[in-house]
Amino acid sequence: MYSGNYSFALRIIRRSKWQSFFTMFGIIAGIVSVVTVISLGQGIKQQIVQQVSQLGSDLVTVRPGNVVTRDKNGDIVEVNPNYAYGFGSGSLSEDDVDAIASSDNLADFSAISLLNSGASSGDETYNSGFVLGTDVNFPSIINQEVEFGSYFTTGEQTRSVVVIGKRVAEQLFKENVPIGQSLTIRGQEFIVRGVFEEFASGILGQGIDLNSGIYAPRTQLNSVAPQSTQLVRVLVRPDQPANTDKLVKQIDTKITKLHGGQKDFAVIRQEETIQITGDILNKLTGLIAGIAAISLLVGGIGIMNIMLVSVSERTHEIGIRKAIGATNRQIRNQFMAEATMLGLIGGFWGIVLSYLVNYIIRITTELKPIILLEVIIFASVVAIIEGVIFGTIPAIKAARKNPIDALRNNA
Repeated sequence: MYSGNYSFALRIIRRSKWQSFFTMFGIIAGIVSVVTVISLGQGIKQQIVQQVSQLGSDLVTVRPGNVVTRDKNGDIVEVNPNYAYGFGSGSLSEDDVDAIASSDNLADFSAISLLNSGASSGDETYNSGFVLGTDVNFPSIINQEVEFGSYFTTGEQTRSVVVIGKRVAEQLFKENVPIGQSLTIRGQEFIVRGVFEEFASGILGQGIDLNSGIYAPRTQLNSVAPQSTQLVRVLVRPDQPANTDKLVKQIDTKITKLHGGQKDFAVIRQEETIQITGDILNKLTGLIAGIAAISLLVGGIGIMNIMLVSVSERTHEIGIRKAIGATNRQIRNQFMAEATMLGLIGGFWGIVLSYLVNYIIRITTELKPIILLEVIIFASVVAIIEGVIFGTIPAIKAARKNPIDALRNNA
């Protein structure tokens, strides 16, 4: 009996293709929105895990700002989204760098200064990147190679030389290997010494494209713009991975003392980077997915409205079916089957279009969304439930129609 209801429901849907499509549109749009948002969040998380693998699990980052709140055991209990991404405003100083450099169990470190400035070369200007002051061991500590030319050495910390990212080479110099050419930063001329290999996106923070960076000796950059540079990172690597916790505690103690007991900085392990970013992404994904889910509600209301119209249009049909013996339950089940089929078909096409949208995002952007099976199952179940819930009122209305009154209706 139920199979007959669903077969008849399919015939009704095929008979009114455009009406059925617009009825299902809200559900299709809602599912595509929710699945895409969650998939993008999962994709970004996966990219972060890969970035951690590239940098190494023992890398420690000292950052300005109260990025996290920890409990007595040192575990993160809260993430401050104002500092979690990008380069935070400076609360680190050269004294902090010296304290880090004198720590035990330290194998390598590199301090990074930020200068918000554009650059120019001849008639060309470049304002879509940033200028970083780094130490000589910056490439080795982030496991990045210089593809053309070479990085500056210890003896060149006071020389006006730079290494640039690929985007700078392409956009400012219109070529891939502008070795020996010059660019100007804050009125000071710098000679291009090298060009980095392509950076993975966001290895120092989401939204930071290191391919758009200009890298100068930190000492020289500080002398060019002493009032404008900010110390935004200190990257630290222990002598052995087993000594990471010891090094973290020692750096935390030293800087806290220098800052008069204030925790206006953060010492973060690599695995905590995943936790911090994951926490922020979960909140953002949940918020946006919640907004997108409103269209699912609208889709359900659309089903109810169209089904109510359908009940009115088919009043005479209902009267005939009741006259030949159809029960209220059979009438109700028929309209419930139609609403359920609308939800099911809308859910199916929503999932198909979700895969298509995510594929387009993959091939046209650097984002790599990941569609989880549980999200697809959830979307399918929600679509079916919406059909059932929002089809209940029209089905009950149809079932309660008086057969005599229904037969008199010539609609």
